[in-house]
Amino acid sequence: MHYKFLIYISYSYALPIGIPLEKEILSRGDTVMWFSDLDDGKTALQGKKNLLDTIKSVVNYKPDIVLAATNDVPDFISGLKVQIFHGFNAQKRPEGYNNFSHFRIRGFFDLYCTQGPTSTSGFKAQQRKHSHFEVIETGWSKVDPLFPLKTKLKSATPTIMIASTFTKRLSLAVQDDVFNEIKRLSNTDKYKFIMVLHPKLPNAIKAKWKSLENKNFTYYNTTDLIPLFKNSDIMFADTTSAIQEFLLQQKPVVTYNHTFNHNYLINITTPNAIENAFTQALHPSLNLTKNIEAFIEQLHPYFDGKSSERVIDACLTFLHKDKRYLKKKPLNLIRKYKIRKRLGYFTFKSYSKAYTLEK
Repeated sequence: MHYKFLIYISYSYALPIGIPLEKEILSRGDTVMWFSDLDDGKTALQGKKNLLDTIKSVVNYKPDIVLAATNDVPDFISGLKVQIFHGFNAQKRPEGYNNFSHFRIRGFFDLYCTQGPTSTSGFKAQQRKHSHFEVIETGWSKVDPLFPLKTKLKSATPTIMIASTFTKRLSLAVQDDVFNEIKRLSNTDKYKFIMVLHPKLPNAIKAKWKSLENKNFTYYNTTDLIPLFKNSDIMFADTTSAIQEFLLQQKPVVTYNHTFNHNYLINITTPNAIENAFTQALHPSLNLTKNIEAFIEQLHPYFDGKSSERVIDACLTFLHKDKRYLKKKPLNLIRKYKIRKRLGYFTFKSYSKAYTLEK
């Protein structure tokens, strides 16, 4: 049987999430198209031949399965609506709000393909309250290219990757004292720095850090982080969800003013502690290593690089499954109106039940 998939995104950082899924879909001989509902994503998708550039063309495409790296998805598009997530649970806010924001059910998805036990348990708890969707643990497509893990050869000059969130009050990138300390360290010849910033950060901040470029500091304007992860010995970050992705390599992370003192991180609060923290991370204690391993086992216990395969398998199995046990999705009139207004497409059409395709 031939299937039509749609990868639905908003921002450029979703491309590395969708590309492994696209590769898996094409390997099976099925069809896959892309669509972005925001300009940032549209710009990132320019040049792709399998691109739908209007919402009308999406509706006319009539996908069987919609893979969404977004918080919501148009209810008037056909197909099984699948949440594939645009990041790990970053654990950057107090626990109550953090769980509320990450595990918020907006009433648009039929299936949540979760990343590991931590996210599965959260969405299973929500499923018991809202019985209009299913939850299947698959692992996360974005990290497939990270595996199998390969040991990085030790270098006399270690490479430190710097990453930062876009949330201003949490971002190390906006701190002048951090900037000055990294500038100093980049001129000591003791470290190599590679840096990437969240696409949503102001261009002035990006330009400031780019101005540091020298033989020991390179700024990358990219959303494809995995090659940078592989070439780094440790990470220096704040609360960005890239921390969780990096930790999957079992490499230590130094955080600056993280909201929590997680035992799998080396957290510091002042710029003068940065260099000592780098030394500690480059020579991690056995206790830190064990804490990282325990965290990974709950976050994403899949190291085979086949999460995309599991996602597509789960989607196809659920697509054909009898779903009469699921309730209708909530009316969501305000959210549905906002989606229509954002897309400039007004219709009374709405799929209120999980989409099923007969074999």
